[in-house]
Amino acid sequence: MGSIRRSKTKRRTRDFDQVHADLRSSKHLAQHTGAKAIEDLPGLGRWYCVECAKWFEAENSLQHHRKGKNHKRRVRLLREEPYSQKEAEAAIGLGTDNRQRTIPQPLTAKDATASPEKSMEIDE
Repeated sequence: MGSIRRSKTKRRTRDFDQVHADLRSSKHLAQHTGAKAIEDLPGLGRWYCVECAKWFEAENSLQHHRKGKNHKRRVRLLREEPYSQKEAEAAIGLGTDNRQRTIPQPLTAKDATASPEKSMEIDE
């Protein structure tokens, strides 16, 4: 039997929409960074890359990281606006539709006798 492939959660970083919220709101970022004890963080929580959501041991390693390909790729992806729930619903045809639509009423026997043109439509 083959081995079971599982997703690695140890090195999993925050999703793009979470990081985008961090960049827009300092309150959101403070809530994330304040959730962890300072003693447990690398470098006592002094050097943090917001775009990649990673902690670093020293300022030198943070500067080296910012020059790297992975950081630059993540910054480029963060320039785009993340998808919202509204966009996802619009893609499948759901969403707000403000047009007033009239529901066609079925013809009744009373309508058929009132107008000969309508009675012809029923006979056809």
